[in-house]
Amino acid sequence: MSAVPEDLVELGRIVSAYGVKGMVKIQPYSDDRSALLDIEQWWLARVSPRDGKLLSAYQPVSAKRVREQGADLVAALDGVDNRDQAEAMKGTSVFASRSQFPSAPDDEYYWVDLIGCQVFLQDSDQLAGIVLEVMDNGAHGVLRIARHQADAHGQPVPIADARGRVQEWLVPFVSEHVPQVDIAARRIVTCFPLDF
Repeated sequence: MSAVPEDLVELGRIVSAYGVKGMVKIQPYSDDRSALLDIEQWWLARVSPRDGKLLSAYQPVSAKRVREQGADLVAALDGVDNRDQAEAMKGTSVFASRSQFPSAPDDEYYWVDLIGCQVFLQDSDQLAGIVLEVMDNGAHGVLRIARHQADAHGQPVPIADARGRVQEWLVPFVSEHVPQVDIAARRIVTCFPLDF
């Protein structure tokens, strides 16, 4: 069996069988389906919906054919030859190695690459936080940021509220508010107000 890549990214979930020849229907987690459409080597595992913990080991599978079907994808997987085998895969998460993703066009980013980036304020170059998640509000992405400040050594230190929870900040991920993104440096610059 192939060694499990360390950079696996969860891209979707098998929601049902499709047809009678063993195809599966996949609900992708992003509108950008290019990774699932272009990568042949997938990894499947069961994941707890409550806490995201793995419930089974990763299993490699080759995607022989993948196509769009409305908002979902339909795939023929190597070794899955009938409807019963496909139905047994319902609820399984689909992963792929980040290193296999197609290159993103200029000024576009895979959301997974934004998670963990440090966010700085444009005018002062002050550390404002670290990206926890990118959410979709229907019109555009939104960065959910855990507020941090730099200590005397330049290391990020969380900023807590009165109850001891790390403060959060939501920033619309549009060029008007986020003029600079440097994935290689893990650095994002924003002009969005901290008190918004």
